Amino acid sequence: MLKNVEIFGTAAELIEAARALIVSTVVQAAAERGQSAVAWAGGNTPRAVYQALAKENSRALVPWHKLHSFWGDERMVPPDDELSNFRMTREALLDHVEVPAGNIHRIQGELPPAEAAQAYRDELQHYFENHIPAFDLILLGLGADGHTASLFPGTSAVLENMHTAAAVFAPAMQQWRVTLTLPVINRARRVVFLVVGKSKADIVATLSNLRQPEAKWPAALVQPQPGELLWLLDAEAASLLPQRT
Repeated sequence: MLKNVEIFGTAAELIEAARALIVSTVVQAAAERGQSAVAWAGGNTPRAVYQALAKENSRALVPWHKLHSFWGDERMVPPDDELSNFRMTREALLDHVEVPAGNIHRIQGELPPAEAAQAYRDELQHYFENHIPAFDLILLGLGADGHTASLFPGTSAVLENMHTAAAVFAPAMQQWRVTLTLPVINRARRVVFLVVGKSKADIVATLSNLRQPEAKWPAALVQPQPGELLWLLDAEAASLLPQRT
């Protein structure tokens, strides 16, 4: 079922490809619409991509003052907590480029979950001028259980179709989070999965073998229309896929 799959020999090659893709997406969006909206992902692979973006050769290419930063999900922690996706992105990227404070639209993880979800919905509504959010780019990871963002199997957030953001309790982590919902993810102009490592090989193969999307694998429900979906895999994550000829 996986379409538009690119397999890289190493994680480093994937990171470089992701860096270049983000640069080109932001530059094109800023040129066409005057600004660009990106939803960042948490995790170690995105961190490495952000660090690559922060290097001088990338910094000079991106119109940072036209880039608006959002997040696909966030834990219910303060913005300076070591578990915060916002903090990770700030330390890896945003602290190293000239981005106006008004261009940063974080999820307020220090609030109670329902309040944080509502505040994020309000932020999205304000930025997108009461239209359904249409991000230029949403970056996503993939959990071994098939979750993406904080859309975990068996949780109500997976089926949420009224709200742009939802509070969700992650049973495996015993932790509340706020996440973008599938209607928003599937409205994006481009969605990119970044998947690295042998621990992801089983779930990648499972998703590849699906005949149609199933709610038990939330990542399979990511099907942007009319946007573009890309899967960037390293060789280890793709190791159980059929060999290409």
